[in-house]
This record gives sequence, structure tokens and C-alpha cells, in this order.
Amino acid sequence: MTTGERSIGATLGKFKALRGMVVGGCMGAVLLSAASQAQTTIKIGIGTQNTTTNTVTGGMVIKELKLLEKHLPRTGKYAKVTYEFDWQNATSGPPITNGMMADKIQIGMMGDYPLLVAGATGQATRNETQLIAVIAYNQFGAGNGVVVHKDSPYYELSDLKGKLLSVPFGSAAHGMMLQAMQARGWPDTFWRLVSQSPEVGTTNLQEKRIDGHGDFVPFAELLPYRGFARKIFDGAETKVPTFHGVVIRKDFGEKYPEIVVAYIKALMEANDWVRKDPKVAMTKVEEWTKIEKEVAYVFLGPSGIHTLDPTIKPKWVETIGVVYDVLKKMGRVKAFDVKAWINESYLKQTYKELNLDYDKQKASFAGYEIAGKDTLCNGTITKPREAGEIWISGADIVPFSSTVCTLAAIKKLQGEGKKIAVAYVFDKSLGIKMFADKAFYAVNATDPQKPLIAPFLLKKDAEAHVAKGGGKLASYAEALAAANIGK
Repeated sequence: MTTGERSIGATLGKFKALRGMVVGGCMGAVLLSAASQAQTTIKIGIGTQNTTTNTVTGGMVIKELKLLEKHLPRTGKYAKVTYEFDWQNATSGPPITNGMMADKIQIGMMGDYPLLVAGATGQATRNETQLIAVIAYNQFGAGNGVVVHKDSPYYELSDLKGKLLSVPFGSAAHGMMLQAMQARGWPDTFWRLVSQSPEVGTTNLQEKRIDGHGDFVPFAELLPYRGFARKIFDGAETKVPTFHGVVIRKDFGEKYPEIVVAYIKALMEANDWVRKDPKVAMTKVEEWTKIEKEVAYVFLGPSGIHTLDPTIKPKWVETIGVVYDVLKKMGRVKAFDVKAWINESYLKQTYKELNLDYDKQKASFAGYEIAGKDTLCNGTITKPREAGEIWISGADIVPFSSTVCTLAAIKKLQGEGKKIAVAYVFDKSLGIKMFADKAFYAVNATDPQKPLIAPFLLKKDAEAHVAKGGGKLASYAEALAAANIGK
């Protein structure tokens, strides 16, 4: 081989090598491009409390109506994304907190006390969570409560000194009971308090194995509705707001802010769905959760115990401070940076995208109220918190302008052979919606054609009203008998 041939051979060898590099590089680029365009899966763990009625618009309604799928981002970096949902139901907040700490749940919902614990635990373990929205609230604390067996001789918390009570530890109801003890100056040993889930506590109360049971929504209403319990304390007596909210893992929100905004949009649409036709909505909620529609309605129907509103109001921030003080005194929580925990940015972005005024809604405590015309007393309902409603079995929910008119209408409808599923009135003292047949009444029938009838959730409040204004303490049957409208 000549020197020239060797030179040409070397040149051809270099060309082949270069061609191999170019081809290899191009194939690598093609493979990289294909990988970048391949679908990726985003798994979203969502911790719900299906039987906690005031959380249903944050969980069960969104799931069943597929509202999250409707609002999830599908463009830009999400164009090739497949979403996978892992809906995880719990009976109280602590299991959801555990799931969030393990990064198995990215979005969770729970009451104020467990929310705080989740926040503090996350900050302490570098699994930070953030409060990004509220589901439902009562600005005076109604929703949590303590019940006893219907045959119990106990009517007040003080009657339960030394008695055996249960409550789901770590829940909003547990916090309410701790707060009630502290407010009265009672020691931690005032009750014999044990931890029981709503299901276990319900069974034990029904079988009289415990003297009382503290619980959150809806159990303090549900158990009396089912006929074997009586409420003797309502969280509204504390005058401290209560709410259930939505928390996310901070790292999830930072990575996928558009998904968090989509969730809030789904929550708001779920709220609108309930308000549009609460009777139909609560019928579906019963189907999905097995909580009776009549009980769900007392919370989420018009003028209900809880108001659906996602905004994080200053009053809720103050509430977290109260909650923190209660738990700190009990040694149940460590240092907690509330300011770092609350993140309104996702809410504000959601309202902006929906062309809604966040600050205006944040300043409002208005809910949707009972309205319409009273067909018996022939007047328009102008004071919804003095009104009443009758749910006629297999028919409509009919509003009435007052307790007297509601009770008189019950008698009239029953006289016509119609069956009453349930009737609602409003506690004269606490201002909360309740079942008419579970109330204590103060009845003054000095003028039989114009009786004064005031309903109360608590016996002591009815007795105090009678002592101040005259009349007598009356049962539901006695109040019905006295309900005349001068016709």
C-alpha cells in the first residue's frame, strides 16, 4: 500500500467514524425527543372524610361528579400528562395527616384542630403542609357537640363529672371538649375520656357502655335523628368559630400550582351544585355517604349550620391561634408558624381566573338563606333565622315564616294525611338550625290564638327563657298542641 493509499484510507476511516457519531447523535436526539413527548403520570392522593358532611363538597361531590377532571390543566407542561387519583377516605383527620407526612396524600381535608396538628407536624418533620382553602364553617362553633343516650339523666356537661366519655382523639370535637374544660377551669381528669371513632362511639352509646360521646359533624345531629341520643352541648356555646379546610403538601403545590387551582375550582363548583338544589344534592349525598339526607340538609341546606365558602377569613386565622393555645397548654403541639402555613395565593389565582372578587367574598359571612312565601300564614319570609321548614315525605321542602306557623303547618299537613319526613326550626338562643321534634320549647299560651313558642336545643336555655318571660317548659308534642294561628 502506497503512502497515498494509506492517506485515503485514513480519511475514509475518519469519515465513517464521523458519520457514526452524527448518526448516533441524531438517533440519540430522536430518542430524547420521543422521551420528552411521552406521556407522564401525575398521581394525586386525596384524603377525604366522606361521612363528615361539611367536607362533602371538597371530596365526595368532586369525586362523583368528576369535577376535578373537568378543571385539571391539559395544555403546556400538562399536554401529555395522565392523571391518576387515589381517593383515600378516613373517619377523622389524624389518618389523613399520617398520609400527608408519608407523601401518600397530597391534598387533604380536616377540621381546625387536626389541621393545626398537620401543619405543626409538617413543619417539624420537613413535610410541610399549607392551608389553601376552607370548605365550610360556622362562625360561632356549631357542628361539634356532645351527646348522651336519650334515656340519660344528664342534661349539661357539668353532670358528666367523673363519667366515661369518648371522642375521636385529635379531632375537632376533641379540641372542643378540651377547650370547654379549660374555659370552665376543670382539670384534665374531670371526665374519664377515651378515644373512640365515630362508629365505635355510636355503638357504645347506643348500648349504654359509655355515658356520653363527643363528635364532629354530623354525629351530634345524626345520633339524635336516629332516635337513641340527645345533645347536651353544642360547640356554638363556645362562641369560637369552627371550620373544615383543605391542606396540601407544600412541595406538591410548588411543583403543580395549576392542579391546586383546578382543585379549588372544582370545590367552588361543588358548592354551587349544592346551593342550586339542596334537596337533590342531599339526596345524592345520602346515596354516596349513607348519611341520611335530612341530616345532611340541616348542615348544608339554606340557613344551615355550616356555610360553604372557600375564602380564608381573618377570623379563621384568629381561631387557629385559639386552637394552638388550647393544644399548647395540654402539651399536644410544638412550635408552629401560622403565617408560613397559610397560603392564599391559590385562592386568589382561582378567583382571578373566574373573574370573581376574592377580597369581597373574604369580607362576607353571608350564606344562602331560607326564602319564599309562607302559604299558611300568608307572608313573605323576611327573617330566615326565625323561620322553619317542613320536608314532606316524597314531596317538597316547604318554608314557613315562624316556629308557630311551622308547627301549625305540621298539624294541618298531618290532618290531610301527609307524612312529615322531618321539620326544622331555629334555636332561639344559639341561632342554629335543628330538628323540631328534638327541641325543648318555651310555650306561653296566655292568648291561645297567638301563642308564643320558642324552640331551644338545650333544656337549660328553654328553662331560662321560661323563668324570664313566663309560660312553661314544653315537649314537642305539647308545643304542637299549642300551635294555633288565630284561625
